Amino acid sequence: MKDQADRDVPTCNASRPIRRRIPSSSALMAFEAAARHGSFARAADELALTEGAISRQIGRLEAFLGVTLFERIGNRVRLRPHGERYAAQVRESLDRLDRDSQYLMGQPSGGVSLDIATVSTFAMRWLIPRLPRFQRKHPNILVHLADRVEPFVLVGSGFDAAIHFEHPAWTGMRTYPLLHETLVPVCHPQLLKGGADTATLDTLPRLHRRQNPDAWQRYAQETGIALTSPATGARYELHAMLIEAALAGLGVALVPRLYVESELTQGRLVAPWPEGRTIAKTFCLVLPEPIGLSGAPVQAFAQWVMDEAKATTTA
Repeated sequence: MKDQADRDVPTCNASRPIRRRIPSSSALMAFEAAARHGSFARAADELALTEGAISRQIGRLEAFLGVTLFERIGNRVRLRPHGERYAAQVRESLDRLDRDSQYLMGQPSGGVSLDIATVSTFAMRWLIPRLPRFQRKHPNILVHLADRVEPFVLVGSGFDAAIHFEHPAWTGMRTYPLLHETLVPVCHPQLLKGGADTATLDTLPRLHRRQNPDAWQRYAQETGIALTSPATGARYELHAMLIEAALAGLGVALVPRLYVESELTQGRLVAPWPEGRTIAKTFCLVLPEPIGLSGAPVQAFAQWVMDEAKATTTA
């Protein structure tokens, strides 16, 4: 933002410039601080200004907008209703500018970065443990990860790619299958001192993922294993929570095998029962355009993650 209010900002089309009606950044910062504190004096302390300077900045902002934002009641000030709405909008814009600026300042010198959206448990249990191999192979590419629970439109989102479940919402984008998420019951080995048959499975406390409340019922129907009251048991938001609950011996959890291969190999968890092969989803790499048309950093990441997925399925 420009410090001078109402500055003309030309667009790429010189024949039709857009006149942006933007208040000065100093006025907006003074207003946001005063709105947040409910006090010109405390806003002045925060911004290292005088209370008179804060008052003048807000006066200029109100004159620019043609709207009174605060009610002056003696020595006190109170936001008017439209001032409250505007304060929330200004705060969001300033926060976004701060994040974007901090992000830009953190970019590697002489290198490039990628922003990848994915599911948090997939990132923690599969992707992040493998990222050192990518960094060794491509030391000039820095990978940023963010959690996205639902599909979204990649173009204009700020993300270079996504690793997510296959979904019709990705229509129009390029998807490349990576891994098949197959659910398997797992528990702490100490819970199986009485045996590991299907009858034992019915006696153990069942742990559920909140988003899939019928998973155990579907598992029982698919495998033919009789489960009494399959919907009973504690519920957790994430697969990562389910895994930790199983490791703590709280019960048996129905989780993707690809998330617990390490614990199964180490003997920290056991999975003596059949997998639920139809209770599954497929992870895929999502790009806004074909790999061959993507930039070199995206191509490098795409090829690497597909190779890692192939190695996982053939291991």
